[in-house]
Amino acid sequence: MIPAVRSELRKFFTTRLWWGMAIAVFVSAAGFAVLFGFVVDQGGQTGPGGGQLTGDDTQVANTIYTAGISVGYLLLLTIGILAIGAEFRHKTITATFLAVPNRTRAMLAKVLALVGIGVFYGVVSLVGSVAAGSVVLRVIDRPAFPSSAVGRTLALSLLVLALWALIGLGLGILIPNQVAALFIGVAVAWIVEPLLGVLLRIWEFSRENIAPYLPSSATNSTLDIVTQSPEEIRLDWWVGALTLGAYAVVLSALGIWLLSRKDVT
Repeated sequence: MIPAVRSELRKFFTTRLWWGMAIAVFVSAAGFAVLFGFVVDQGGQTGPGGGQLTGDDTQVANTIYTAGISVGYLLLLTIGILAIGAEFRHKTITATFLAVPNRTRAMLAKVLALVGIGVFYGVVSLVGSVAAGSVVLRVIDRPAFPSSAVGRTLALSLLVLALWALIGLGLGILIPNQVAALFIGVAVAWIVEPLLGVLLRIWEFSRENIAPYLPSSATNSTLDIVTQSPEEIRLDWWVGALTLGAYAVVLSALGIWLLSRKDVT
């Protein structure tokens, strides 16, 4: 298993994609930390979506430190899709399965490699966001680390990015066409799901029982960030983490199960 994981990591880190993504993750984390910091500092504290940014010092710090997480998880979703989509596109999946004949083991190696990649980019994101965000918090006269819950959020952000990478892997297997998988995955995560969340909050039942369990809502709950919508129902952080984990496990496990029975010649 270790040689297979090492091989998967080598496939990723020997391309120019890894450092391009690292730059994007770092810049987005630092840039959004600065942007959200000064948004919070405005008199009305009006959020980018038009709602009110309300929360205590811990939630404000969490929000600033994870402000770029929406860009980060989209990039990790893309990496997860490319991890398998590139194999289909360049016809290297056959060579992969010849090197590791047990398909389940080969795909588990991809899973472990993606978890490591997700944690790596999570660290890159934290370096950018904490470096910029802590300065901004002091400028706007807010404590940089008001409680230990901030440290928990920073640690959970590593988990969140790793889980989104696994969600991408599952999508990449279920939609073998790399371009289609990228288009559908990004469109659903960034456009369709947020709009669906707004729609579901119209009715009380769906607002309380469906909307909080959407992937982006579960991500926000896990990180305990400031809400822009007073009527938004928030899950406990651990429930949000389990919900996001369930998406990752179901999609990746279903994809691996189907691929283990699929003719890839």
